[in-house]
Amino acid sequence: MFLSMVQTHGSLWLLEIGWHPHLFLSLILQEASDGEEGGDIEMTQPETAPDILSKKTKQPKECFLVQPKETNEDSTKTKKRKKKKITDILAKSEPKPGTPEDLQKLLKDYYSSNRSVIELEELKLPDSCFLKANDLTHSLSSYLKEICPKWAKLRKNHTEKKSVLMLIICSSAVRSLELIRSMTSFRGDSKVIKLFAKHIKVQEQVKLLEKRAMHLGVGTPGRIKELVKQGGLNLNPLKFLVFDWNWRDQKLRRMMDIPEIKKGVFELLETGVISLCKSESLKLGLF
Repeated sequence: MFLSMVQTHGSLWLLEIGWHPHLFLSLILQEASDGEEGGDIEMTQPETAPDILSKKTKQPKECFLVQPKETNEDSTKTKKRKKKKITDILAKSEPKPGTPEDLQKLLKDYYSSNRSVIELEELKLPDSCFLKANDLTHSLSSYLKEICPKWAKLRKNHTEKKSVLMLIICSSAVRSLELIRSMTSFRGDSKVIKLFAKHIKVQEQVKLLEKRAMHLGVGTPGRIKELVKQGGLNLNPLKFLVFDWNWRDQKLRRMMDIPEIKKGVFELLETGVISLCKSESLKLGLF
């Protein structure tokens, strides 16, 4: 805006106008026409001037970005870390045959937190009690034939009830049935007893063991330990104890990867098995 002096018909006007030549020209023409008529001159502010001023004086509006509120679900999701599943770990690892050292290490690690050094030494299995382990090339029948080539003669001489000559320990009832079917060529006429909990009561198994001499027992460590505890199964005549060590289930777990099975195995070892191994009357195999 600026001030301008305008003189018309002897009158001097002080005008405040903007940089708009059309407005300035209209004022001069209006004043000239009014002078000719002899009337008074009335100066009015152009209607558009306030709009121009207001547009120039308007301040820009501030914009604020509103951050989304973090919900409890989002915070818990960020805090939670994905735990490594044993399935993922085993899927990436190459299958390796089990060795006696694996069993010894698991046994030591399991009891190291609540046993003294002397007690851990008593739990150690002698190296002489271990049979040749499966190198992942054997079927169950071929492996049993290799570790016990005189089986036919051994079972003929066995007449003691409430006992078996060979125990095969695995992770489930379903796996027990699979193993029984897969060792047909080895067992021959041997009497086989199922030693697992599914659909079979402890008392039924005790009656079968009392009724006749059994040669082979296949089952889970928890049920076998229970039978020993109740006096239905005597471990002294036992000659071979075979662990279904290398087989993996649908989740790629071996029997010793399942906490309850591992616990049952170690408790069974303490229920007379370790002492029999030290007396050299019992041999262990890892299939």
